[in-house]
Amino acid sequence: MIDPDAHLLIVDDDERIRGLLQKFLMRHGFLVSSARDAAHAERVLNGLDFDLIVLDVMMPGEDGISFCKRLREERETPILLLTAKNETNDRIAGLEAGADDYLAKPFEPKELLLRINSILRRVPAAEPTDIAPKVLSLGAFRYDVEKGAMWNGDDPVRLTATESQLMRIFSAQPGEPLSRTKLVEDLGRDGGQAQERAVDVQITRLRRKIESDPKQPRYLQTVRGAGYMLAPD
Repeated sequence: MIDPDAHLLIVDDDERIRGLLQKFLMRHGFLVSSARDAAHAERVLNGLDFDLIVLDVMMPGEDGISFCKRLREERETPILLLTAKNETNDRIAGLEAGADDYLAKPFEPKELLLRINSILRRVPAAEPTDIAPKVLSLGAFRYDVEKGAMWNGDDPVRLTATESQLMRIFSAQPGEPLSRTKLVEDLGRDGGQAQERAVDVQITRLRRKIESDPKQPRYLQTVRGAGYMLAPD
């Protein structure tokens, strides 16, 4: 169930759009703050924590993709990009920068609401501490299946909402290849080639976190003609 008090940050240089989105999302139970550009958003983020950031790509000053990439260096707050561009390469660039999803303008407010709820559902929920953990070993990394948490030795590894969901999907069927179509479906995305390419991007990002050599992955393997497979020790 989605937390009705989830706090969202809307970052868009269009004052009218900011106001409309803020009112619409507040009517659906969210707490909503807004910022007019990346610099303004950065000041807001220095003082508040958010459950999700809705970030416009085309803004004066620093664009949304560049800002998204900077945010990913220091925090794992889910990010939904809004873009007027329909080219697949532009959307892929956003995912490579660390976004969890994207939505092309113009869009129906209801679709935005569905995307936000879908992302928030993928954020791992806290698990009771008295449950005995089931842990998968990936070399120096450990993944707690029950808690949806990963460590490198004693250091926690920060995963984005989508990366966490991918690990849950793979850890439910270790050693079994999963097709890109299956992964798209389990992530709750619409089908299509663009979404399958988006999965490739997410896999690449996850490999950078858990593989000593991401170009020759040991644990998150590509199975030719079948998809991807998690191969724990």
